[in-house]
Amino acid sequence: MSEELLSEELLIVEERDDFGVIRVVESGAFRYLEFGDEVEQSCVLMGDPSWLEYDYSRAMLVGALCHSRPRRALFLGFGAGSLTQACLKYLPLEEVEAIELRPSIPRLAREHLGLVEDQRLNLRIGDAVQELAECEPADLIFLDLYTDTGPAPAHIGWEFLGACRERLRPGGWLVINQWSTDDGRPLGAALLRGRFHRHYWECPVPEGNVIVFVPADLDQELNLRGLKKRVGQLEPKLGYSLRTYIESLRPAQ
Repeated sequence: MSEELLSEELLIVEERDDFGVIRVVESGAFRYLEFGDEVEQSCVLMGDPSWLEYDYSRAMLVGALCHSRPRRALFLGFGAGSLTQACLKYLPLEEVEAIELRPSIPRLAREHLGLVEDQRLNLRIGDAVQELAECEPADLIFLDLYTDTGPAPAHIGWEFLGACRERLRPGGWLVINQWSTDDGRPLGAALLRGRFHRHYWECPVPEGNVIVFVPADLDQELNLRGLKKRVGQLEPKLGYSLRTYIESLRPAQ
């Protein structure tokens, strides 16, 4: 986005819940969801809440495009909901379920961050680790559980990561937003290699994250040709390119 869209920050709202401070801050055409000590969690272009500003969220959309025709998606961690709204807008989804730990987040997203009602979206409050067993299997599962101090323990939880993959339908994909370490590998790389038998793909992004694409089973491969075709069809609608993320794709490190 152009620098003209940026300006001084304006505090829209600040609240405190059982987990700490939540803020919504405005800067130009954007509003930001912040946790704790001004830790930025989500960015929303108010003129188009489905716009994905961060590299990591765009890379997660690429992960969604690994599936040729997803019907159901599950979001573990919701935030301001930009990725969810992008998927609802651009993918042929019939059902979307999202689990958010903090009750005030969906309300703030509706009141201040452009979240619009969609009959396909079932948004409920709870701990994703506890709620996962109650969720219907999905073609796409997005794992993005972060606090103001970093990734939630589930991001490197052996049992939970396995449970996420087990909730995938045949042909499905688990898309994980993971921090990277100093060597450029995803946080918990050894655990990921063991849990998923080195059968996944990584997409490092400039923000210091590595997005991990995990297929539902070991016989399932990434159809790079089909992925490139779907990206090419979608890019004119998005207003930004996804090709750099495809170019950075690599097998499990």
